[in-house]
Amino acid sequence: MATDRYVYDQPGFGENGRIGFLLVHGLGGTPVELRFVAQGLTRAGFAVYCPLLEGHGGTEAELNATTWQDWYDSVAAAHEELRARCDMVVVGGLSTGALLALHLAAERPDDVAAAVLFAPTLWPNGWAVPRALRLMKYVPQKQIANYFSFAETAPYGIKDERIRQFALDSLQGEGRSMKDVFGRSGSMLWELRSLRNSVRKELGAVKQPTLILHPRNDDQADLSNTTQIQRELGGLVDVVVLDDSYHMVTLDRQRTLVADRAVEYGQRLVAKLQPREAATPATTQLAAE
Repeated sequence: MATDRYVYDQPGFGENGRIGFLLVHGLGGTPVELRFVAQGLTRAGFAVYCPLLEGHGGTEAELNATTWQDWYDSVAAAHEELRARCDMVVVGGLSTGALLALHLAAERPDDVAAAVLFAPTLWPNGWAVPRALRLMKYVPQKQIANYFSFAETAPYGIKDERIRQFALDSLQGEGRSMKDVFGRSGSMLWELRSLRNSVRKELGAVKQPTLILHPRNDDQADLSNTTQIQRELGGLVDVVVLDDSYHMVTLDRQRTLVADRAVEYGQRLVAKLQPREAATPATTQLAAE
């Protein structure tokens, strides 16, 4: 089983340190996917926590033994830890991690201030996804889904060839097989479908402001995923469409832009905190008089 070597957990500092970012990695991935953005937020002073989801970071068999509720339990536990040391928590996620982030925002509306979603994936329908995978939407039982298996192929969500090769070399250095990293079992996709169905029912209840960054030419999850989420969310939504990235926007060519937008979003929340607090003493004084 994987250890906590993947977890990214850094305290904040200054005024920005009062806000914590909880970032959730994608299905079959690890927090390494989010490290560049996490480090950008840390340099800006924000507290950042990227947990490792239950069953992830190890073998495909370990992941297949979990459910989406197990993954969410990891997110909920991380949220409790971050909330204990921050005044405000922003939840974010990459791909499937974005769905878990939205589920947390719906479940805990008073304890999640905003959301930042990176290439959110209601269903993998990008141009590089095997057509046969789309049939998984119609499989009636998980027991039947267990008989299916799909392999992700190049470009693996990364447009930049140099970055892609570096990522592949890093994974091999960790001792993880290509199947463990890029395999998509029917069981895993069944859980994704179940998570998606739950989150879709909750989107209207998510009133928190949300920032979404999605590539125009996403190889794994078409831009229609973001269009649908934007349409159904109950709060204000800002969308940034990226023109030079594939699915892994936190790693690909525009990762600096992605990190900068996340930092800017956090700073806007800090700016909203300050006027509210400045007005509080005056209000209290008037009440006393």
